[in-house]
Amino acid sequence: MLAFRTIIAFLAAGLLANGAVHAQQQVKPGVVIFATGGTIAGTAKSSIDTTTYRSSTLEVQSLIDAVPEIREVATVTGEQISNVGSPDVDQSILLRLAREINRSLADPGVHGVVVTHGTDTLEETAFFLDLTTAGTKPVVIVGAMRPTTAISADGPMNLLQAITLAASRDADNRGAMIVLNDRIGSAFYTTKTNTTSLDAFRATEQGYLGMFIGVKPRFYYSPAIPRGKLTFNVNGVNSFPKVPIIYSYEDQDADQIDAALRAGAKGIVIAGSGNGATPLSVRKRLIELTSQGFPIVLSTRTGGGFSTRSVEGIASGIFNPQKSRILLMLALAQGADVPTIRTYFHE
Repeated sequence: MLAFRTIIAFLAAGLLANGAVHAQQQVKPGVVIFATGGTIAGTAKSSIDTTTYRSSTLEVQSLIDAVPEIREVATVTGEQISNVGSPDVDQSILLRLAREINRSLADPGVHGVVVTHGTDTLEETAFFLDLTTAGTKPVVIVGAMRPTTAISADGPMNLLQAITLAASRDADNRGAMIVLNDRIGSAFYTTKTNTTSLDAFRATEQGYLGMFIGVKPRFYYSPAIPRGKLTFNVNGVNSFPKVPIIYSYEDQDADQIDAALRAGAKGIVIAGSGNGATPLSVRKRLIELTSQGFPIVLSTRTGGGFSTRSVEGIASGIFNPQKSRILLMLALAQGADVPTIRTYFHE
């Protein structure tokens, strides 16, 4: 009789243990979606209108409800940070995003976050978040090239893939990532290269981190941190110094430089021709400002390559003008001087 009771107790314990394991297996990773607007939340009157639609008309819960498959991969909550086209994303939105994301990532119940965003300036926000969010958990920025009402709208699949990525352990320790069109790109390197194509984001020199097979992420490499990557704490920052980008062209004079200074610029990024070049009249003014300790970053308008020109300022290295602006803006907000800023751009 005692042996029989022992067997029953053993079987019961086994069933309970199996039940506990099964319950554990049913717990899905927590993912928080921060919505900012953009084409991914846009609508049009016609299903074939992919260029003159209204962006930022849907809110985060509508995006979640439109993709019920999301519930199969993660426990998802959403927060509406803004609902604007990405050209209207300002520093208050950026700062709120960074703070809310860091707060969420500190929650043990959250494995990763997703930011829905318009694609026009998506790379700028993604790069900003890559430099201002801490920890090892995935931060995924996602957008769409077609509004939700379009035939073959890309937003729903992009969102599902982004959430799957944010819920994946394979995505840990990879920094902020950009997801569109079955591609996984590093926010540190990826840039928008096409106005309307679905395949609009690339890192031409560095390549993609991985791709999706259906909704499953496949990485090409083990986790690695980009060389020279910095992390800035923006908890005490309420605003950023003004940093304009000035485009270089033939027969240019220094008037735009002086206008930027009068408008309160604390640093300037030059989108130079070739390897950061400018006409002689502009070069003379830049050299004068550099000698006075004013931060000038020389980037390139070419769309690729490593900028090395540093006679008139700080060579931007791998960073295009828009990313150079973000990095210079963050550096100035921390009170960095020109020699220190130079090290930020040169690893």
